[in-house]
Amino acid sequence: MTNQYYEFFCPVKVIAGKAALEHIPYELTGLAAKRPMIVTDKGVRAAGLLDPVVAACEESGLEIISIYDDVPPDSSTDVVRDIAGIYRSEKCDSIIAVGGGSAIDTAKAVNILVSEGGDDIAAYSGAGVIKHPLKPFLVVPTTAGTGSEVTSVAVITDTTKSVKLPFTSSFLLPNAAVIDPRMTLTLPPHITAATAMDAMTHATEAFTCMAKNPLSDAYATAAVKKISTSLLQVMDNPKDSDGRLELAQASTMAGIAFSNSMVGLVHALGHATGAICHLPHGLCMSLYLPYVLEYNLESIRAPLGELLLYLEGPDVYSATPASRRAEASISALRKMRDELHKRCKLPRTLKETGSVEEHQLDTIADMAMDDGAMMFNPKEVSLDDARAVLKRAWA
Repeated sequence: MTNQYYEFFCPVKVIAGKAALEHIPYELTGLAAKRPMIVTDKGVRAAGLLDPVVAACEESGLEIISIYDDVPPDSSTDVVRDIAGIYRSEKCDSIIAVGGGSAIDTAKAVNILVSEGGDDIAAYSGAGVIKHPLKPFLVVPTTAGTGSEVTSVAVITDTTKSVKLPFTSSFLLPNAAVIDPRMTLTLPPHITAATAMDAMTHATEAFTCMAKNPLSDAYATAAVKKISTSLLQVMDNPKDSDGRLELAQASTMAGIAFSNSMVGLVHALGHATGAICHLPHGLCMSLYLPYVLEYNLESIRAPLGELLLYLEGPDVYSATPASRRAEASISALRKMRDELHKRCKLPRTLKETGSVEEHQLDTIADMAMDDGAMMFNPKEVSLDDARAVLKRAWA
């Protein structure tokens, strides 16, 4: 599965560690930015996570000109237009996104409007539409899962047409990703678990899908190892800042990996399930991962077997016959999901979610077939195949 030709691109500066937030003013002034706007949501603000960001800026004499804290979980074109209007009226010159995937995607879309002009974000939807660098943009993730801080995509809902608009451009990449464990210390257990499994899925699919390459492999395996080592420790000791930092770094690494090597059937099914049943993305990833790996097994036996080293460590890897390592990797992931279910009831099947009806499976399968992630799945998937995987994931 070695590609004869590949491209790898990640120009995002990563600033990570226990005092990473204090470097924000330095980064902004280096970009000639003096009037930043923060884009975030109510939950992040209520948890007090903006305080150290604002304090770091004020101590350096950098004033936060505006704080928009009303980003909804599923952001829309209306929200993007409103924020862009505030940015312009307050004469801001840069954006700091503080939050999870929705806040980061919203900030990316706002940056398109304030940089390119106009009020119609839909005009910039698609790939390669944006042709120029955008305004200075920093991202401070508050979950350790999406990897949005190092991806060149954003998705925004057009509420009038009830469709999700994708935006893809290397210009959407932030100037810097600020990874600070203080940002994830207050995450509740079920969100810690779901977002970590989101990152685990990014890394696993990056390592087993069609566009894998040696550089993305290095990031993917490092992410798998960090999550395998730290996730259950953090579940048992939520204030473990070292473990939190490991998970946050793993999320960023997995984001870099899948941005360059793509994802497959887990994401196709997850996107469709999220759209139809409104389940959180990380939960969908965790739920479908072992079932899809079983479906792909004979096409990915070698790389999946290799992952056992990073999932279970060298002792288990060397004690497991080479012919059984791929199955052992799936078992290790199932074991991790069982442990998470014990600790926070993270669902392992569609039935356990309580939000999916069995009659919806065909609709999910239909929608998944049109998902771009299908192109990179290592094994061809028919509609009947997708339905079969969903049935196995049902109960």
